[in-house]
Amino acid sequence: MRYLPLNSHDRQAMLATIGAATIDDLFVDIPQEARLTGPIHDLPMHAPEMAVERHMKKLAGQNLVAGEVPFFMGAGAYRHHVPASVDHLIQRGEFLTAYTPYQPEIAQGTLQMLFEFQTQVARLLGVDVANASMYDGSTACWEAIGMARRITKRATALLSSGLHPHYVGVAKTMARFTGDALVHNAPSLTAETDTDALIAQIDKNTSCVVVQYPDILGRVGDLTALANATQAAGALLIAVVTEPVALGALRSPGEMGADIVVGEGQSLGVGLQFGGPYVGLFGCKQKYVRQMPGRLCGETVDAEGKRGYVLTLSTREQHIRREKATSNICTNSGLCALAFSIHMTLLGEKGLRSLAEINHAMAVTAADRLAQVPGVSVLNESFFNEFTLVLPKDARAIIRELADRQILGGVSLGRLYPEEAELSNGLIVAVTETATHEDIEAFAAALQEVLA
Repeated sequence: MRYLPLNSHDRQAMLATIGAATIDDLFVDIPQEARLTGPIHDLPMHAPEMAVERHMKKLAGQNLVAGEVPFFMGAGAYRHHVPASVDHLIQRGEFLTAYTPYQPEIAQGTLQMLFEFQTQVARLLGVDVANASMYDGSTACWEAIGMARRITKRATALLSSGLHPHYVGVAKTMARFTGDALVHNAPSLTAETDTDALIAQIDKNTSCVVVQYPDILGRVGDLTALANATQAAGALLIAVVTEPVALGALRSPGEMGADIVVGEGQSLGVGLQFGGPYVGLFGCKQKYVRQMPGRLCGETVDAEGKRGYVLTLSTREQHIRREKATSNICTNSGLCALAFSIHMTLLGEKGLRSLAEINHAMAVTAADRLAQVPGVSVLNESFFNEFTLVLPKDARAIIRELADRQILGGVSLGRLYPEEAELSNGLIVAVTETATHEDIEAFAAALQEVLA
């Protein structure tokens, strides 16, 4: 039964108040040919709940589920094991239904969690300070570019060819409204990163250089020389991390001199979830903290000298003058940040390093085995848990044939770069702790069969 609180008398009274005779008068501005005159074509009418459930389950059954087949997809979203306790704890009512912590006297639990999250992120990224999270990695990347513009008073950003194309797309969309000039190097199937090319492009108009670490092809490069060259020119180095587990094994971008480090935190505590919601990570050097977007939780003491937590900075236009706002982001990804923090706490530093070692070891095993398939070569000289294969034919067709054999064999570069024909044979393969030796062997056998 539908709940309709207004009767016909109520509706007539409302129409009379606004000077309309009938409800149809409210739609006079819509052309007659654009109006719906009957049921929507091919859309079934209402059905019993059980019938709808059966239909939806039948549709869902057509999906190839990540946890049920050998899974090697990555390129910015990764399948890791998330302990059951993470999901249990985030569903506690104190966290699941908590409101934005504007009133610290009733939000100490949420504020303390966010403070702990910030501490974990700052240590992971190697920066002085981190905020209470962003919506996801791509928007965090754009916010960093905007932050660099405010700090340097320049408006040209150099984007590495190794930056995820979806992140580039978000930046291009937002730059249309800010006037930022984005210089993006064309990607290529080479083992070397484009560090030298980026250094050569830096000039007096450069606000920042944006580089992914490890990059979209899985390549790992030392950022120290790039940081030095960027800062010598008065610009900022922005490092983007899409796989935070990598920082359990690799030097952090902050240690190598990056001014701003952003990324996607989905790998820790957050499942794939069909692409979201995820959690953006954002950290920077202390001297830039007042230009950082989003909110920052801090530790203080109350009137009795007891430890407490507050929103120290919340630099958005709802709280301060619009022209002083650093961002229009209105909140943070609170529940996903909590999941990230719980998973990090359960792992601890030793656990994170151990997880990273397992990921890298499995990836090396997979790369060695796949390289034995005739016609297949590994592009990378270095990688963490993700590398690029070069196949003898278009990888998109190969991916579809592997899926027909119940194997999700990676992400084709042709899908990410449909207009770059020279990349079409590239296949990005991610190997996490969830992959087994049997999965790797099944992948290699199926790939050899498909390529034969």
